[in-house]
Amino acid sequence: MTLAIHGLVVSRGIAIGRAVLAASSHLDVSHYYITPEQVGSEVRRLVVARDAVVDEITRLQAGMSRDTPRDLVALLDVHVMLLQDDTLAQAIKGWITDRLYNAEWALVSQLDVLVRQFDEMDDPYLRERKADLEQVVERMLRHMRGAPSPVAPPAPAVRAGAPDDGLVLVAHDLSPADMLQFKHSVFSGFITDVGGKTSHTAIVARSMDIPAVVGVRTASELIKPDDCVIIDGNAGVVIVDPSEAMLDEYRYKQKQGEIERQSLARLRHTPAVTLDGHAVELLANIELPGDTSGARRSGAAGVGLFRSEFLFMGRGGRALPDEQEQYEAYSQAVLGMNGLPVTIRTIDVGADKPLDSGGLRELQPQTHLNPALGLRAIRWCLAEPAMFLTQLRAILRAAALGPVNLLIPMLAHAREIRQTLALIEEARQQLKRQGQPCGPVRLGAMIEIPAAALTLPVFLRHFDFLSIGTNDLIQYTLAIDRADETVAELYDPLHPAVLGLVAATIRACAEAGKPVSVCGEMAGDASMTRLLLGLGLRSFSMHPAQILAIKQEILRSDAAKLKPWAEAVLASETPAELLAKGRAGSGV
Repeated sequence: MTLAIHGLVVSRGIAIGRAVLAASSHLDVSHYYITPEQVGSEVRRLVVARDAVVDEITRLQAGMSRDTPRDLVALLDVHVMLLQDDTLAQAIKGWITDRLYNAEWALVSQLDVLVRQFDEMDDPYLRERKADLEQVVERMLRHMRGAPSPVAPPAPAVRAGAPDDGLVLVAHDLSPADMLQFKHSVFSGFITDVGGKTSHTAIVARSMDIPAVVGVRTASELIKPDDCVIIDGNAGVVIVDPSEAMLDEYRYKQKQGEIERQSLARLRHTPAVTLDGHAVELLANIELPGDTSGARRSGAAGVGLFRSEFLFMGRGGRALPDEQEQYEAYSQAVLGMNGLPVTIRTIDVGADKPLDSGGLRELQPQTHLNPALGLRAIRWCLAEPAMFLTQLRAILRAAALGPVNLLIPMLAHAREIRQTLALIEEARQQLKRQGQPCGPVRLGAMIEIPAAALTLPVFLRHFDFLSIGTNDLIQYTLAIDRADETVAELYDPLHPAVLGLVAATIRACAEAGKPVSVCGEMAGDASMTRLLLGLGLRSFSMHPAQILAIKQEILRSDAAKLKPWAEAVLASETPAELLAKGRAGSGV
């Protein structure tokens, strides 16, 4: 009987094949008390397991090829740093020495504490990083128990009548190490029970351009080994035991997708210009300096968002990056873009992820009743001016090597703007007194709080450009945490209030002659491209893998014809319906 299971769209495309089930990552853990005399041996068991997993991951890294996705390399580095984090090790050891828990019980007890802290984080990407901790712990538990690794399961025997399209992987979850072993296998797609749009599987699947659907809940229970499976990454649907007619239909879609990808690749060097002659800037979002190579390959006109906080995270107890380390990272990004502009966003952490001079300290969400509204981003930077000045000096120094834009997140008040500008000038004067060369920067502000969108004249007086962070703007406008599945259906980019704020920002910038871009998820969503063009947007910043698909939409669009349609969508109580009609080609 044919079965359709729905999940989250994370990497588009069609995959067809026989199901291979990875071993479940969940392990039963024994809970028992030990005697004081057994403390030493239990601690040694932890150390041996940790060292074994570090060695396993290190060997995997040593065997990586040059075409291994950088996202996967970075995630493996995070796992090694977590395993070697002395703070984490001491916390686990405390459960053994103070409460006389056995090693496995101590390990999962500390995991539970940290998972609760991650669950209270505001940033969706950081909240999903709890998977790093879970997977590190699970690998240690497997080693302590002597259980086999869940990776690289044997291919199933061919069943009569099974499709010969290939194999698809079904798992509860996949760690970066698992993904590395699967990378050179015959798997053509991935399905996981858990995960979101920034989960490991999603990140790596996008970088590998492999169809994937995550968050399918009970997929690993409903799908049996060797079942015929279709992964529809475009719709977020998994079809189990499809009919022959369905198989034929999806094989046709698969071929069409291949043709479209080949066509998109030819657009890399084509200027992004609408049918009526409007040039559109397509920029890349990056997390690490080395990501600039992917941005260049995609044909990006520059970096529209360098999330500098990734330099501060996952340091395994080490001190925060000093000025020289930051300067080298920013310089690598600037030089890596070969003269194209790089927009560096100042550190966006705080509240649920506080820092101190010694590095990333233990999270204390209980001191922040609502992390989303706490001391984060520029608020935290202004509360820690020494740290902020260090980052500003590093960015200004890197600006001497090429064009740099300096972007400030989460501004809402005029006094915050004045304080920020004063610190930027102070950083410049400090460099001048030290005889350090520094370059000019264009100053920008993120519009991601409704208060900022409603007081645009203040921002336009002080900044050279604005960047709309639609993810937070939607969250704060609708009072919706998109990671909270109980209200997730209310997280709506097409809510009239959200569209109104986006449109007003674009319009105000046009009237003031100031550039504006969108750097949230909306920018990389091809279904939103024509609407944003119709509203007057001429600069989009997104993951490099999304650039060519957005460029294709732009090349097919007439901005003048889109304008009245976009205004009608903006005025509608049900924008999604008009948007769907527009996508269907009703005159626009």
